[in-house]
Amino acid sequence: MTRELSLPFNASVGSIDSYMSAIAKLPRLEVEAERALAQRFRESGDLDAARELVLANLRFVAHVARGYMGYGLALPDLIQEGNIGLMKAVKRFDPDMGVRLVSFAVHWIKAEIHEYIIQNWRIVKVATTKAQRKLFFNLRKYKTQLGWLTEHEAQTVAEELGVDLAAVYEMEGRLSSQDLAYDAPDDAEDSDRESLAPTHYLRQAHGDPADVLEEENWDAHHEQQLIKAIEQLDDRSQDIVRSRWLNDGKLTLHDLAARYNVSAERIRQLEASAMKRLKLSITG
Repeated sequence: MTRELSLPFNASVGSIDSYMSAIAKLPRLEVEAERALAQRFRESGDLDAARELVLANLRFVAHVARGYMGYGLALPDLIQEGNIGLMKAVKRFDPDMGVRLVSFAVHWIKAEIHEYIIQNWRIVKVATTKAQRKLFFNLRKYKTQLGWLTEHEAQTVAEELGVDLAAVYEMEGRLSSQDLAYDAPDDAEDSDRESLAPTHYLRQAHGDPADVLEEENWDAHHEQQLIKAIEQLDDRSQDIVRSRWLNDGKLTLHDLAARYNVSAERIRQLEASAMKRLKLSITG
């Protein structure tokens, strides 16, 4: 359904009261009329028939959306998401199932509203798994008081929703927490760290670009010094240092001893002497 969906009469833009008044005036569909429209849309893709089905059920979407106003989100946004769910339901509705469209559509309407709430209730999503989503929309109705759930209440929630007890406690903590702006103004005392915005006490190690550049330059300088120092060694000492420390396939003392036909102890002595000269060349 790509055609624009509009009300058959004027409603003030941006006015939820005008919208609610407008949809309340839309006629309801009798069973046979709804079935005939659904058959037209299903068999021939008649968008006018689909439009009539959607318009006739907008008041039900608004009714469902009102039930989610406790999440602090704007009612027009909730209704809009519910309307999307209604249109998806109309597209999938089979009139031969023997049920009214409103009964079939309630799942799709709630699914869209649920997804919108989860995405927008907090800056950080509080529910990502199936169990967390069930808890998000059911946990508050199980509470008998404003405080934390009792052990018995938490166990009851876990059993009735088929989730782990640990998931109940985790979601209760998420629902009780609040978003905190990363760079909010610091109006608290320095000693009260919990009330400070994270920007005041979270620091990324080596995060200053100037420090990063200086460190990279310093590393490059040391690398150049090491290369020059190695080049000052004799060929055998260079080979020993590179084979023992710099090459990917590092050789053992015995490997080098066989190469130069000397003892492993002699290779160790040459290596120690070369390392000492490198240190003096770099630090000198």
